[in-house]
Order: sequence, then structure tokens, then C-alpha cells
Amino acid sequence: MSMTELIRILYVEDEPDIREIAVMALELVGGFTLCVCESGTQAVEKARAFQPQLALLDIMMPGMDGPTTMNRLHTIEELADLPVIFMTAKVQPQEIAEYLEIGALDVIAKPFDPMTLPDRVNAVWNRAIHGS
Repeated sequence: MSMTELIRILYVEDEPDIREIAVMALELVGGFTLCVCESGTQAVEKARAFQPQLALLDIMMPGMDGPTTMNRLHTIEELADLPVIFMTAKVQPQEIAEYLEIGALDVIAKPFDPMTLPDRVNAVWNRAIHGS
């Protein structure tokens, strides 16, 4: 296993049906180890102990939205540089540009194809880590 292989993903999604499909895709198809959270608050509480390599965050969540969750995670010293991919149904070009501008690696549109989700996450990760 190389040091840059993606293994641990912090996954945050408030919708149970979407969460279940993504977890199956990422764990069973992708082979990732997930820390699954239902809210941004829960993610901030669990993240330090889990030490994720990447966060996959829903944008629209009650309480703490995805961008706020990202900002809060980045205040944790060990996670200050944690890469983030947002998942959202809000994929107008100006919205995507805004998410990238605030620091997201990429934006994955919902609904997503569960069979290609792991490959998409890996592709974004590899592009960020290896510049390819």
C-alpha cells in the first residue's frame, strides 16, 4: 500500500437513502474504510479520532452545511489540510465555481451513479495528490 493510496473517507450525508447507497458503493465496490456521519456536527466530533484522508460532504444539511463543516474540520490542527469533495444537487456552473473557490477539490452531482462513484472519488484524489 502506498502512502498516497486513498483508504479512509469521512462521509457526511443527512439523507438516509442516499447515505446507504453511497456507503454500499464506497465500501463494497470501492473498498474504502468510511466514517459515516449524519451531520456536520457529528463529523467534527468524530474526525480527529478517525484521521480521514478525504472528506466527502453533502452541501445542504440541517444545522451545519457542507462548507461550514469543511471550515470547522480545517480548524482541527491535524485536519487543517483535509481535502474535501462536495456532493450536491446544486450543480449550476456558478455554484460549482463557488465550491471550488472556497477550497473543494471537486463537486460530485447528485444523483450519482453508485457503480462509478468510487472511481470518481479515486480520480479526484489521484489528480489532487499526483497532479494527474
